[in-house]
Amino acid sequence: MSERGAGRPTTHRGWAAELYRRGKQLELMHRAVGFATLALITLAPLLIVVAALDPLHHAGFALWLVDGMDLSGQSARVLTEVFNPPPRVAASTSAWGLVLLVVFGVSFASSVQNAYERIWRLPSGPWHRIWRQVVWLIALMVYLYVQVLTRTLLAGTHRMLLSVGVGVLFFWWGPYFFLGRQVRWRLLFPGAVATMVGLVGLRVFSDLVFTPLIVTNAVSYGAIGTILVVESWLIGVGFVVYGGALVGHLFCDRMGHLLQHKEADAP
Repeated sequence: MSERGAGRPTTHRGWAAELYRRGKQLELMHRAVGFATLALITLAPLLIVVAALDPLHHAGFALWLVDGMDLSGQSARVLTEVFNPPPRVAASTSAWGLVLLVVFGVSFASSVQNAYERIWRLPSGPWHRIWRQVVWLIALMVYLYVQVLTRTLLAGTHRMLLSVGVGVLFFWWGPYFFLGRQVRWRLLFPGAVATMVGLVGLRVFSDLVFTPLIVTNAVSYGAIGTILVVESWLIGVGFVVYGGALVGHLFCDRMGHLLQHKEADAP
């Protein structure tokens, strides 16, 4: 929190240059690729099992992807065929296997927590705060479940407003919880808004690019082609999640809020 916003250029070019510099320091693209890789190999199996255990059958993992990527028609059917688990997946998953999946999922949550700590220039939390990662992981699954649940209950503008509102709340609470309340709520709000704006933009981009690409890759490369498209989309999600937090931090810095925050916290 030692940064100073006073005296820095406030032009759009100055903001863009500073944002690029901070993104390079954070290794934003590298972290986005790591986000996508961990999400696919550690988080996805956990979500598949959780979806299979869902007694209401409202949200399967494939439906979560279809909704997040805003797919429809043939592209949605192709993705569902690849990621829909067999009916016996819940019965064949042992308690020990579920525990291992949770452990792998926690590694994903840990990477997200580390990114937020880097963005806000805070030291890494002690190992015994792993419970925060577990709680955040559970909250993430609830958030995804709610997002898909609204798909079956609402439509149009009402559904869009509810989804954006729930998303802002999740990405507002997540950093606050991960950072152990070291950053005030009001400082984290701009980052939550920027993240949701980015996710809405990614959704539009997905409809224009990924929807036809999934069908084309499925025909050319089979299931692996579909997985590659999903991995590319997850890279975009990671870029937006970390980039949104970075934009929020830069906004607070340029507005002088970080300096005020430090002075208020000083003994």
